[in-house]
Amino acid sequence: MKASNRKIAALVTALCMLMLTFTGCGGGSGNEAEEGGAPEISGLTYESEMELQRATEFSVYHYEGGYDLIDIHEGDKFLLVPEGGEVPENVPEGIIVLQKPIDRIYLAATATMAMFCSCDALDHIRMSSIKENDWSFDEPREAMEKGDIIYAGKYSAPDYETLFDEECDLAIESTMIYHTPEVKEMIEKLDVPVLVDRSSYEEDPMGRAEWIKLYGVLTDHQEEADAFFNEQMEKLKGLDDFENTEKTVAFFYLTADGKVVVRKSTDYVPKMIEIAGARYAFADLEDDSDRTSVDMSVETFYETAVDADYIIYNGSIDGSVKTMDDLLAKDPIMKELKAVKDNNCWVTGDSMYQRTDIVADMILDFHKALTDDDPSDLKYLQKLQ
Repeated sequence: MKASNRKIAALVTALCMLMLTFTGCGGGSGNEAEEGGAPEISGLTYESEMELQRATEFSVYHYEGGYDLIDIHEGDKFLLVPEGGEVPENVPEGIIVLQKPIDRIYLAATATMAMFCSCDALDHIRMSSIKENDWSFDEPREAMEKGDIIYAGKYSAPDYETLFDEECDLAIESTMIYHTPEVKEMIEKLDVPVLVDRSSYEEDPMGRAEWIKLYGVLTDHQEEADAFFNEQMEKLKGLDDFENTEKTVAFFYLTADGKVVVRKSTDYVPKMIEIAGARYAFADLEDDSDRTSVDMSVETFYETAVDADYIIYNGSIDGSVKTMDDLLAKDPIMKELKAVKDNNCWVTGDSMYQRTDIVADMILDFHKALTDDDPSDLKYLQKLQ
């Protein structure tokens, strides 16, 4: 059978299987680790656990011979087999085997791209879920212009034939994939493992940044990943003994239908504000959903935000606000906010969510905006005038 016919046959088979069987969107069951430790794998000898300073949503276990196991909490487990290494017999059910090198990745978790760039592993990405002009920083845009990375459809509608033709060896998705479980299943039917990144569920912003260590071990760039994370932590040392100003900050954006979206109090953005030396205005916001943000009416937002000392508009989601007039045009009630009257209003750049490598710099920008009378050297915040 010709190669093209084999590809078509594989695609048809996968589509038929998908139509016949739909599964839920929860994480894999995996082989449970004893007492929360490394899973026992026949033929492998456990060595150590990766040291993590802030991240709580994953663990990495090292075994002799260059084998590693990634355990994404509330998700799947992945056994990394070194290049040329043999896959152990009787790998426990629920552990997904990945044979290195893993260098034909379909990246649909946009925020992880910066991590690959920062640990010098961009060449492991072959396919992207967004087009070159939609990137907010240069490295992936330039790689796509050169053809090193190609567009393979958005996360909710990937180009399955491209994934097959390009011999995709791993799809990295955000938790948004759980809203379209049939897509995740279809990718897996093509014999492509799916790793769901849960870094956005880290309550500590530096925990989110520490996911670079997961991608470092995945691509054999662990040394570079460790060095980058340590550098980020070093940047924040000057804030360790800073006494909180007790000023309050409302972080939000307005939707096209007139609602306000704020971050949950347990999210990493409120923690960034706290590290920077202030308090999140919606610290008492209650929400039992699994989302990281909360929608509310303008009236409900106003009740809390009216007395906030500062407001920071989320320009990474809504890039239409560049000036104070832009903000007031969204809703005239904004002019009643204390922060507006005191001219303490800021907007983030468009790269806040794509650039997980700038978390420390964002925190420092927050700090300067709160404490410096004339912060003129901010990288990722702009004052609304």
